[in-house]
Amino acid sequence: MVGMDGHGSKYDQQTFNVSLDMHQQGDSKCFDDDGRPKRTGTVWTASAHIITAVIGSGVLSLAWAIAQLGWIAGPAVMLLFSAITYFTSLLLTDCYRTGDPLTGKRNYTYMDAIRSNFGGNGFKVKMCGLVQYVNLFGISIGYTIAASISMMAIERSNCFHKSGGKNPCHMNSNMYMISFGIVEIIFSQIPGFDQLWWLSFVAAVMSFTYSTIGLGLGVGKVIENRKVGGSLTGITVGHVTQTNKVWRTMQALGDIAFAYSYSFVLIEIQDTVKSPPSASKTMKKAALIGVGVTTFFYMLCGCFGYAAFGDSSPGNLLTGFGFYNPYWLLDIANAAIVIHLVGSYQVYSQPIFAFVEKNIASRFPDSDFVNKEIEIGVPGFHPYRLNLFRLIWRTIYVVVSTVIAMLLPFFNDIGGLLGAFGFWPLTVYFPVEMYIIQKRIPKWSSKWICLQTLSIACLLMTIGAGVGSIAGTLIDLKSYKPFKTNY
Repeated sequence: MVGMDGHGSKYDQQTFNVSLDMHQQGDSKCFDDDGRPKRTGTVWTASAHIITAVIGSGVLSLAWAIAQLGWIAGPAVMLLFSAITYFTSLLLTDCYRTGDPLTGKRNYTYMDAIRSNFGGNGFKVKMCGLVQYVNLFGISIGYTIAASISMMAIERSNCFHKSGGKNPCHMNSNMYMISFGIVEIIFSQIPGFDQLWWLSFVAAVMSFTYSTIGLGLGVGKVIENRKVGGSLTGITVGHVTQTNKVWRTMQALGDIAFAYSYSFVLIEIQDTVKSPPSASKTMKKAALIGVGVTTFFYMLCGCFGYAAFGDSSPGNLLTGFGFYNPYWLLDIANAAIVIHLVGSYQVYSQPIFAFVEKNIASRFPDSDFVNKEIEIGVPGFHPYRLNLFRLIWRTIYVVVSTVIAMLLPFFNDIGGLLGAFGFWPLTVYFPVEMYIIQKRIPKWSSKWICLQTLSIACLLMTIGAGVGSIAGTLIDLKSYKPFKTNY
């Protein structure tokens, strides 16, 4: 096509080049079948992404969650959520390609998979997009809160140590959230998911570090107490009111669901994996490793935390000051949490970044502000390509999420609410519905009934968890002053 000025537009030329690449280089060593640069991800890089996404700060609230449910229901619910997450992950991996698992059209994002299976931009597609991106944005807020709590815990443990426990060591979280936000502004300029692999490996190592420390301290506390704390039914009425027991039980479900959330970035992770073998085969192995390793750590940390502190288990095992010593070990654990959250924030933010930038680029294909990249030399590395639109929009995103985190710094409540809001639609409902469409499962067949029963059961759990978390947030808001709450 020739433009008004007599020359082919940049957009048309790019389209022609991509089409040519796809035709001539489909079997190239440098390009995949869709004309994009060859994917290099493996089972291990995908597993690292999953572990980074799943083992987040949610692990630290599991002792509190088990304390609400007790020794029977607590571990059982954790195993149940683990099994559901793994099962629906397997369903979702088959939705990466539409049609043939080896040669079908690739879906680069969770939303692409939804559009491909449900068609167009109907109500279900729009609803999924709303839930996914609100949830991802909410996780950015939750991780900002969690990182500030861990940074404060480092200063607070040192303060307690110096004063011998005499100084209450109150402090405000705002400066810590702002500091975390500044770091995220810098890391948010990493262009895409495929360039995040090194950050995911660092974050995965950090998650093992603080989980292991939390586990070790829990085991040490049990040995010191010479008994296993807790009860079969969890925190008893008397310590809390009957109503609070119900709210807390529901919120515990949300916290456990939040601890397992990652399905809505699974397709994005799968799009980094090389083939052959098929990406779905590789991703199924990665899901088994990722969810299996996560559940192992979750069970150990949650159960030993509850065994150590019983009904008084803190909402955050390493910052609730169930432990005071050794203070230097707590500092290492909380520093590891902060580093891990830096990586997790980016893993969860990338789908939002990609969605906005893709849409803006398609609307303004000739805009230099949106599309032009400025090369900046970096000694010892490849030149960094700075995009002005990416710089400004991603900075605004981080600033907004940081300000909201400063307004609502309730980690347990926010975690439970996010878990409730995102678990059923993104982890269960849409993967199940896409799988039914993809595999053409007949309505009212035994397989269809089993899948729908699972979906309805998870919906009921999600509603309960949401109600409990909202109740907890309302209770906390009664004694809260924006920007002024000290810890």
